[in-house]
Amino acid sequence: MSAETSVPRPRESGLDISDSALFKGLMAEAPYAFAFFDVSGRFVRVNSTFTELTGMPVDRHIDRFPADILSADLANVIDSALRRIGDDRLPVTDQRLRTRAENGDTRHWTISFFPLHDDEGAAIGTSLFGVDLTERQNTEDDLRRSEERYRSLVQSQQQLVWITSPSGAVMEDAPEWRAITGQGLEEYLAHGWLDAVHPDDRAAAEEAWREALRGRTMFEWSYRVRTRASGYRDFEVRAVPIIRHGRVIEWVGANSDVTAQREAEEMRGRLTDQLGAAALRTARLQGATAILAEALTVEQVVQVIIDVGRTALAADHSAVALLDPDRGTLKVINSGAIPDAGGAPGEDISLSRSSVMTMAVNSRRPVFAESPESLRAQLADAGGETDQINGFLAHTQERAWVGLPLLAAGRALGALRFSFTRPQKISQEDGVFLEALAGQCALAVERATLFEREHRTAETLQRSLLPERLPVVRGLVLAQRFRSGSRHVQVGGDWYDAFVLQDGRVAAVVGDVMGKGVKAAAGMGRIRNAMRALALTNPPPAAVLTGLDRVFEATEEEEQVTTLAYMVVEPTTGEGTLALAGHPPPLLVSPQGTAILQECEPGTPLGWATSRKQFRFSVPPGHTAVLYSDGLVENRKRGLDAGLRELSAVVAEAPEEILTSPHMLLDFLVDRMLSGYEQDDDVTVLAVHVPAATKSD
Repeated sequence: MSAETSVPRPRESGLDISDSALFKGLMAEAPYAFAFFDVSGRFVRVNSTFTELTGMPVDRHIDRFPADILSADLANVIDSALRRIGDDRLPVTDQRLRTRAENGDTRHWTISFFPLHDDEGAAIGTSLFGVDLTERQNTEDDLRRSEERYRSLVQSQQQLVWITSPSGAVMEDAPEWRAITGQGLEEYLAHGWLDAVHPDDRAAAEEAWREALRGRTMFEWSYRVRTRASGYRDFEVRAVPIIRHGRVIEWVGANSDVTAQREAEEMRGRLTDQLGAAALRTARLQGATAILAEALTVEQVVQVIIDVGRTALAADHSAVALLDPDRGTLKVINSGAIPDAGGAPGEDISLSRSSVMTMAVNSRRPVFAESPESLRAQLADAGGETDQINGFLAHTQERAWVGLPLLAAGRALGALRFSFTRPQKISQEDGVFLEALAGQCALAVERATLFEREHRTAETLQRSLLPERLPVVRGLVLAQRFRSGSRHVQVGGDWYDAFVLQDGRVAAVVGDVMGKGVKAAAGMGRIRNAMRALALTNPPPAAVLTGLDRVFEATEEEEQVTTLAYMVVEPTTGEGTLALAGHPPPLLVSPQGTAILQECEPGTPLGWATSRKQFRFSVPPGHTAVLYSDGLVENRKRGLDAGLRELSAVVAEAPEEILTSPHMLLDFLVDRMLSGYEQDDDVTVLAVHVPAATKSD
């Protein structure tokens, strides 16, 4: 127990609580909460500070059991501690509680229990000491929020921040810096940021840094940094001393990646040299090819083309259209594109109507129109109607156009369109570059189309294997939320299920088959079906997991990893059992906003040789048990432990009306836990709520 929360342990011999005037005065004046219990667990004495914890007057406590007068959460903590003292005869210390005062404010307490004995060593009761930690907790919360704002500000600036001691030695980890450089933690703490600087730049950078340390002046420099991929990027750094009471207590630095700016400057320089024109076009094509190779979806491909049109071609407008061969039409993908003659925003462009893109698709050749007169002639030769051509040219500000067919193995996939608000000379070298760009774009579109098709197939398969609706059971309320990973992420193997067993109890399960795509979704289906069959035959959780281990070994690949949480619960009473197979523990939410993570052995994923265990798990009336997949609490920026702490904190912030509605509670948890993070995995949540008993019940 920390120094500010500990209290002196009472003397255990020669103490007569019932006759001691000294204790009466002490209990009345002490700033701590005191309570004394007899050996049966009844209240004997309490002081006024203890009533702030319970919200009841002193006389209501005397000769009463905690469960008779206190809230379920507080009574459970006290009863559990009294039982442990009765069994072990050892103190139970530092039990944390959160209560709500009459004015609605949340109070934080730490309470400790100590056994009392007479001179012969016989137990005569138990003492309770409590300390109000609300002010300290609020201070810690304010500090945490301040640190979160600071981290958010740093991340929003896209800078790599590091901290050193007054002498320049590294003080703490800089994960963003190590992610760029590939340095290990030990390497970074031992040698710091200078170890990643280019050898040709290091000596000058180190001398400038030492000079800044000696003079306590701002350090500003630039150098090349070795990246994880063994290449180098340009960085600018600025570090300032933090001075307190005339002494430097630390240095805070921020590195900015200026590679893009340097490359742009070099590119502008090469443009002044006619001999470097070919190299510049090659560099642009390679850059576009590299970015297109990373594009997973058609939407990402379109964005790359728009960026290339703006940067490499200085185009004012860029458009990508995909061909529907069955309908004989082109569909413009990016809504901000300027339409050709014969098409309007949001409408399909028929291949029978003349336009820059339809000409490119029909002829399988590039279309270059360096002026309105050139476009007029080409549209007329393609069979365009004169009135439509004149109407388009009269109302558009465009003065030059490029149309490029997207061809894959000779098959047309669509077309690109770039336009300029000034006449544009298209050289032979420019034409070669544009045709090569269109070829790379066609490959990217074909690859992205296949990816999106597989994504839709896997998502459809995944959703088809999930239950259409949850069972309606008297004495229980079931709710679920399933949110598939973003369309830029392949579908995973998350699943949930709930069904009524033969004895009237309800089985609830949430599982996660690791992996992505159709394979993971199919594996999920096999495990889910086996789960149902085993549960309906032999429902105890430990027996079901043991059976699933055998099924898993027989049907799944050795490297496949699958986790799940399975519970069986009795309607109305909420009594049940739970077993985990390497899955995060369930969360029990009370009507007062207390969140308790079930403490039990997490077990191993399915298929690993182990002796499966099950645990008693109770959902008291008015409470809600929440099963969830790791996508709710874990992502690229938040580890599992931090996510579990944040989940409990989010529950504490939920309004009272949400805590009693499992559907509203799940919406609240999912929205708050994903807020501020890019969803990179499926999110599956299942709630089992036992309604509070009413007079009619």
